[in-house]
Amino acid sequence: MRWWWVLMCCLSWATQAETFEAYVIAVIDGDTVLVLRDKQKLKLRLADIDAPEKVQPFGQRSLEFLKSRVNKKVVQVESRAIDQYGRTIATIKLDGIDLNQELVRQGMAWEYSFHHSNKDFIALQLEAQQARRGLWQQTSAQAPWDWRKQHPSYYRSHTTNSRPSVFEPYDLACGKKSRCAQMQSCDEAHFYLTRCRVTSLDKDGDGIPCPKLCISTQ
Repeated sequence: MRWWWVLMCCLSWATQAETFEAYVIAVIDGDTVLVLRDKQKLKLRLADIDAPEKVQPFGQRSLEFLKSRVNKKVVQVESRAIDQYGRTIATIKLDGIDLNQELVRQGMAWEYSFHHSNKDFIALQLEAQQARRGLWQQTSAQAPWDWRKQHPSYYRSHTTNSRPSVFEPYDLACGKKSRCAQMQSCDEAHFYLTRCRVTSLDKDGDGIPCPKLCISTQ
């Protein structure tokens, strides 16, 4: 029955493939972003790559690199499948640039294509290694999948919790704020809209609160 299992997996993969535009509302780490599509939040896991965990060397730099490119911007998403954690596996592009590939090219992520068989990503990683870009400045960079094997409790806590973590600075309680002028950041505005149900922050009903805070004009 192995052939049947493979066939079903391939069919499931195919049914998830589509291209659409989405607005990036948060960058969670170097290979995961939270986007807004048709007023619904969607967590995207970038395909073919694996970025260092945030507590690893270059983990924060990888996050900041991706954030500087896509945060609060509309990107093109090419989805492939849904993983076991409910994340959409996808490629994201901005202005024609493949960000999955760019992260590997700049040494901000490892290539991690299916069975490490994608020659394009392998070539990009080799280029980054030879140029000693990003994480390849280290003498003995540890692959994130090896790091996770050594720290299983950390990995479980960051993949299986059900509530979003991107709004943690404002998770203590809903206050009395109700106007965009009272918000200190886009993340705070999203928290008040989604957690506290302050719909006055989203006057046009598009799911994006406080446009001056949450929509980049640069």
